[in-house]
Amino acid sequence: MASQASLEKMQLRQGYRNLWHTDLTSTIRADFPFCCMALWCGPCVSYMLRKRALYNDMSRYVCCAGYLPCSGKCGESKCPEFCLCTEVFCCFGNSVASTRFLLQDEFNIQTTQCDNCIIGFMICLQQVACIFSCIAMIVGSEELQEASQILNCLSDVVYCSVCACMQTQHKVELDKRDGKFGPQPMMSVPQAQQMSRFDQPVPPSAGYPAYGYPHAPQPPYAGYPPPAYPPPAGAYPPPGSYPPPGYSGYPK
Repeated sequence: MASQASLEKMQLRQGYRNLWHTDLTSTIRADFPFCCMALWCGPCVSYMLRKRALYNDMSRYVCCAGYLPCSGKCGESKCPEFCLCTEVFCCFGNSVASTRFLLQDEFNIQTTQCDNCIIGFMICLQQVACIFSCIAMIVGSEELQEASQILNCLSDVVYCSVCACMQTQHKVELDKRDGKFGPQPMMSVPQAQQMSRFDQPVPPSAGYPAYGYPHAPQPPYAGYPPPAYPPPAGAYPPPGSYPPPGYSGYPK
């Protein structure tokens, strides 16, 4: 029954239309100090984020946010702080995922394809590292054992990095919910150089060259003297051909 309910929630989550305020690839730029803190103090950050997600009301706490079969059966109502500490230290990955599902269900947030690829790569790399370690242990080859250790270290690095980015993503979303982004910048008078006439667009050409500005090509002989000066041969009558023969001037 619990697995069927979880499956229905997952299918419902695929139809969400809202997006995270920042995706996993942009979390470092969004809040670099918090991302570093989440990398080195993951369980503490997970505790803080879950408490913020519950609006600091620990009476609403349920183990793993109610997404696992053990939720509600661990005595959370008697000592929620201790149960949350146990969850974030003993089941760190589940605590991060539970906070993520809690925020998605509250704000109808979908996970982008890029985020799904990153999370899927992290999970697949962990599974491959585990299988590789088992094969190396069965075969007993030193080369395979060294390779499995390298693969395990790589999977741990990817796991810690992705979890830190996920928690930073959750923190940014909670900041947006709680209005902690700070005041928006107010409209201000533009600076003096922005109001200068030289920053304005050049008006269209009025038929004369606007020196110093880009303009349309001018017609031939726009300058003086024209490039064909003196006139080419044949443009005027040859010397001595005027006046014509027999011309006696105007009548008096």
